[in-house]
Amino acid sequence: MNSRRSFIRQAGVFAGTSILATALQQQAFGAFGQKLAPSDRINVAVVGINGMGWADLVSALKQPGVQVVMVCDVDKNVLDKRMADLAKLVDVSKIKTTGDYRQVLDNKDVDVVIIGTPDHWHALIMIEACAAGKDVYVEKPVGNSIGECRAMVAAQKKYNRAVQGGQWQRSQKHFQDALDFIYTGQLGNIRTVKVWCYQDWMKPGPVVPNTPPPPGVDYKMWLGPAPTKEFNSSRYLFNFRWFWDYAGGLMTDWGVHLLDYGLLGMKAGNPKTIAALGGDFAYPDLYQETPDTLTTLYEFDHFNLVWDSAMGIGNGSYGRDHGIAYIGNNATLVLSRGGWEVIDEHMNKVKIARPLAKPTDNGLDMHWKNFVDVIRSRKMEDLHCSIEAGAHVATVAQLGNISYRSGKRLSWENDQFTDEGVNKEYLMKEYHNGYKLQVL
Repeated sequence: MNSRRSFIRQAGVFAGTSILATALQQQAFGAFGQKLAPSDRINVAVVGINGMGWADLVSALKQPGVQVVMVCDVDKNVLDKRMADLAKLVDVSKIKTTGDYRQVLDNKDVDVVIIGTPDHWHALIMIEACAAGKDVYVEKPVGNSIGECRAMVAAQKKYNRAVQGGQWQRSQKHFQDALDFIYTGQLGNIRTVKVWCYQDWMKPGPVVPNTPPPPGVDYKMWLGPAPTKEFNSSRYLFNFRWFWDYAGGLMTDWGVHLLDYGLLGMKAGNPKTIAALGGDFAYPDLYQETPDTLTTLYEFDHFNLVWDSAMGIGNGSYGRDHGIAYIGNNATLVLSRGGWEVIDEHMNKVKIARPLAKPTDNGLDMHWKNFVDVIRSRKMEDLHCSIEAGAHVATVAQLGNISYRSGKRLSWENDQFTDEGVNKEYLMKEYHNGYKLQVL
């Protein structure tokens, strides 16, 4: 371990970076205006920079002492675009670029790897990054199968790296304030938690012929451990979400954010039974495998949790396109990214209604602040979304998808289904193209 990385583990405070920004840019990236010795910096690299990988990098660079040293994407068109965007924020003359994540892991100057790839790459890169001595920020859902989630937790424990899951709502104040209110018990007995995600702007791509990959796209690397299939533009970029090879639809895209707070509010573990029904009701003529409409019932010991998702509809419960409702005997607390409020049960004589409390901070920036603090302190217990926490909610989301895909009401006991056939078919993704997941 070189002295620079050893310093990062032990130091308590960093003051800034040597990257210079314009006066306007310094308002958002105030840390860039200061100078530090090379041994005092935290060097990050990002693998997959089209969507959340880019947002994560921008938030990372707002943290004092953080600088980007390497950017990786299999699509040179995306890579060139984001490097141009990055040049508006920092000096990019010394930032290395690559289309192969393995070059990132081999770079001894990289301390932290941001994983912003499609979901089917998350586990493999996270585990290999930990083995290479890197700390990791991995986008949600942390794993694309229950088996992957377990392997990721085991790898973090073996290599003792700081691993933050990308569920940034865990770092936003109004979400925490809502939990604090729930924990007072004023809502009374909570028997139902409703979690919904109605996204009218999301829809699958059209049914189009397969084509050669666009120039600049390393499609073989994009597929990675997924089954080899011909390139189709409606399976690529944002639309990867709607195919089981790469992701899990709205359940794992938004669900891990929202189900997470449903579970946190109830201090719940895993459900006893799961039953899911849905289908392609909104866009039957578009290109997708995951359902555009899904309702899932999770049975816990003392309450039920209902997941309700729909593409093509924006008018969800309580007039919101997403949210979590904790329905108690005395009142209901409704929580979303837009804030939280308490609605009285009209028969309850004790009135506890609260008006809408709107967000006051940037959850993603606060999530990165927490992660950087832990990189410095090495106090893993301070992470707001440890790999164990990310794996828990990703597992619950997968349980719902597996019930839908199997067409069965399932029972979950001792960390497996009581149906051995379902365990064999769905617990672990099969890896292809010579890739193997390190299972410890």
